[in-house]
Amino acid sequence: MSLDRTKIDKELGLRVSDYLKLKGVETPTIENNLSDKDKIISIEKSFKNVMEVLGLDLNDDSLKDTPQRVSTMFVNEIYWGLKPDNFPKITAIENKMGYESMVLEKNITVQSNCEHHFIVIDGGACVAYIPKDKVLGLSKLNRVVEYFSKRPQVQERLTEQIYYALEYILETPDIAVLIDAKHYCVRARGVEDENSQTVTSKFGGKFKTDQSVRNEFFTMIRK
Repeated sequence: MSLDRTKIDKELGLRVSDYLKLKGVETPTIENNLSDKDKIISIEKSFKNVMEVLGLDLNDDSLKDTPQRVSTMFVNEIYWGLKPDNFPKITAIENKMGYESMVLEKNITVQSNCEHHFIVIDGGACVAYIPKDKVLGLSKLNRVVEYFSKRPQVQERLTEQIYYALEYILETPDIAVLIDAKHYCVRARGVEDENSQTVTSKFGGKFKTDQSVRNEFFTMIRK
């Protein structure tokens, strides 16, 4: 999904990024001062060179606009999660009702790209938490997953980033994250195993220490 700039919170994104760095799970990046427009122009030139090295004729009407399409896609569609400025606006309400049972959002779409080969990762996530002082708007769990998916990733780090971002926002460790995904760097190249899937998880607080809570989580995601 393309970035919706009306639903972002730069200040929260910077704070979450600092927290992820503290936990050692932020994506390795370097700072540059390029605007999104400048990034698109630079990537377009670079990708044009890649295509020419491969021997493609950029005078062909089917190929001539590909460098521009790819560069725009990189910046605005599939890697916009690299910028903390683009972190989603999170709506949370005070837990006045005293809700203390599990909140689970399952079958959240995960569409990312492997940072080793820049090939698709496609799957789903289940995210649960036990409210303490805050209750999130349900779509915000989806948006946190989407944000961290929109960058080159390894699934293990993606799982950790979702967990720690929610730990920071919700101010509780009682969070569970499970991702089940297909990696096309495994399916479409290399070993070419079309049937394999990768499952990663991160449990904190009661999900880690209380077997009954963890069992409830797995029972609910199987329903």
